[in-house]
Amino acid sequence: MDKVYASAAEALKGIPFDGMKLAVGGFGLCGIPETLIEALRDTGVKDLTVASNNAGTDGFGLGQLLTTRQIKKMISSYVGENAEFMRQFLSGELELEFTPQGTLAERMRAGGAGIPGFYTKTGVGTVIAEGKEHKDFGGETFILEAGIFADLSLIKAWKGDSAGNLVYRKTARNFNPNAATCGKICVAEVEEIVPVGSLDPDLIHTPGIFVNRLVLGTAEKKIENRTTRAA
Repeated sequence: MDKVYASAAEALKGIPFDGMKLAVGGFGLCGIPETLIEALRDTGVKDLTVASNNAGTDGFGLGQLLTTRQIKKMISSYVGENAEFMRQFLSGELELEFTPQGTLAERMRAGGAGIPGFYTKTGVGTVIAEGKEHKDFGGETFILEAGIFADLSLIKAWKGDSAGNLVYRKTARNFNPNAATCGKICVAEVEEIVPVGSLDPDLIHTPGIFVNRLVLGTAEKKIENRTTRAA
């Protein structure tokens, strides 16, 4: 089955709706589906709940959807590098569910595996644990975290074939494999599309069974923080 679409707009056609829940891959500006996020912005869909490590930077990545007020709630582990994120949260315009990074990754993985919840020690005794079920195992306290089940997953990979098999490159893998599996529909953006059979099966990170649509990315790569020193 050829899952390749001519553009990001075509790849998202008929999917977005107001109030939907998304899982979005990426860490900072590394491995984020820039082209798909821009296309989602252009649909005008609103009241979104987005599970992602962070919300990009001001005016880029998910930061674009904050600028246009299309996100109602973020489920995130990091809110730095984005002044608009901070402003909306502090002013009460944006709901925020803080989740430790490892817990967020596991919540996505659990959702993709059909697991509704799991217990973890992370966050016990902090504000993260408030309102959550506590349970003792072996004399230690754990809290119950819910798996993330999204309506749509937007992810970024390095290479993909027309059947949707994906390979990530180094740290750009980050949350993408887990985000890919927990959505009812997964749309992937890749840097290169290759023929079926050209990817080594042992090197495929996300099998095509999890990917519904595929598009070649066109967005400019950005550097979140450029640090230089005198030669």
